[in-house]
Amino acid sequence: MSSLLNMLPPKTDLNTVEIYKSLNKASRALAELKGEAKTIPNEEILINTLGLQEAKDSSAIENIITTQDDLYRAAAGEKYNSLAAKEVKNYASALKRGFELVKQHRLLTNNYILEIHRLIEPTKSGFRKLPGTVLQNGKGNTVYEPPQSAKEILSLMGNLEKYINDDSVHNIDPLIKMAIIHFQFESIHPFYDGNGRTGRIINVLYLIKQSLLDIPVLYLSKYIIDNKPEYYKLLQNVRAESSWEPWIVWLLKGIEDTGKHTVRLISDIRNLMLDYKHRIRDKYKFYSQDLINNLFKHPYTKIEFVEQDLGVTRKTASSYLQQLVNDNFLELTKVNKTNYYINTPLFRLFTGE
Repeated sequence: MSSLLNMLPPKTDLNTVEIYKSLNKASRALAELKGEAKTIPNEEILINTLGLQEAKDSSAIENIITTQDDLYRAAAGEKYNSLAAKEVKNYASALKRGFELVKQHRLLTNNYILEIHRLIEPTKSGFRKLPGTVLQNGKGNTVYEPPQSAKEILSLMGNLEKYINDDSVHNIDPLIKMAIIHFQFESIHPFYDGNGRTGRIINVLYLIKQSLLDIPVLYLSKYIIDNKPEYYKLLQNVRAESSWEPWIVWLLKGIEDTGKHTVRLISDIRNLMLDYKHRIRDKYKFYSQDLINNLFKHPYTKIEFVEQDLGVTRKTASSYLQQLVNDNFLELTKVNKTNYYINTPLFRLFTGE
């Protein structure tokens, strides 16, 4: 069960017919998603809403479960109702910070990975220094023992950093490379906790670094949740048998399926925005694009958010929101002393209700 990981790139031929069939489909779906994301005028709308969904799903893989309601209230500044909501909010913050770093520097370094991890797991432990970490199955049996030596972990992470950032190391399509990066990071398992969540953030940040996406909108966590046993089995098969092709084909299929699903979701968001825009513009003199952006950037908006985004007084913001509630654009709910104004149709797009 214990094995020494090889340095990257893999010493195997990945130019197979099955990989390239899957690659063509995944590449088309990703290109369509990149274009579809540009149809939403304010990128914060997708970063906020899709990012929170990813935070929820990625955390659920680690059995950190929160409700949509708790999630959006936490995002709107409500005191956390649960530790799970706090952890999901931390993940969303880490994702945003990682995006800022990669967008600015076009690099994904170990220092950035450490910073992302510190936001997910607010400790200063850094990469593992002590032995004893093992991966177990649901029955408590050890299925894999990652590298135990701090020196080996640092060496492998240094190799991975070079592999991520230096395209000349391995002349292969970035989507295939992403599958290799994900396998290697998960197998190094460099942290005491939070490896899975950090690794899934690395996936989307690598696509941004390679200019395959402009903003973080492709998230594989739901695909992993829906196919969890196969995910772990294929990772282990690479470790035990160097069975790269099935793993890469599986992940490319995930990119294809998730890309198509996200294109449909963004299309639904855009159509709902247009509906709100036309109806609010026809009915109210206080219509503005900033108002529409606010209602879609924050599925649970607040008076303070409208004040800030529209540059109006608290009284004016409260009046706008109350009129939108009266005409069924928003639903008012009160938690403790705070009023939340819920964009219910948008909320339902994410819950599937």
